[in-house]
Amino acid sequence: MSTESSSRLDLPLVGLAALFLGSGTLHLVRPQVFEPIVPPQLPDARKVVEVSGVAEIVCALGLLHPKTRRIAGLASAALLVGVFPANVQMSVDAGKRANRKRTAKSAGFFAGTLARLPLQWPMIKVALRAGKGTVA
Repeated sequence: MSTESSSRLDLPLVGLAALFLGSGTLHLVRPQVFEPIVPPQLPDARKVVEVSGVAEIVCALGLLHPKTRRIAGLASAALLVGVFPANVQMSVDAGKRANRKRTAKSAGFFAGTLARLPLQWPMIKVALRAGKGTVA
């Protein structure tokens, strides 16, 4: 791994960090938005949401600094894999609501949650690339 390649930021990495910062902040400011998608097997949904929000913010900040980028990249990939079931649950719940309400707004939200699922893969790839120290 060259120091030069691991010290430069690129747009995908900055974008991932920005997404994590935004989402992590939202987890802390409006945790009630995320509580319904916490798997029921986990205790204390509020605590799970808060911890995941802090994890997103820590990962974001780690991705932005060359000395912490590798570990933050690996942690970010793990976090994205870890929250994927909650994103699937959000889509399932949104689909049920859309079917029940049959409004354009509920159908649009459902479509958005579905469209978001395959976007996890490119984010995981960016995180893994950072974890290998090959950013730039």
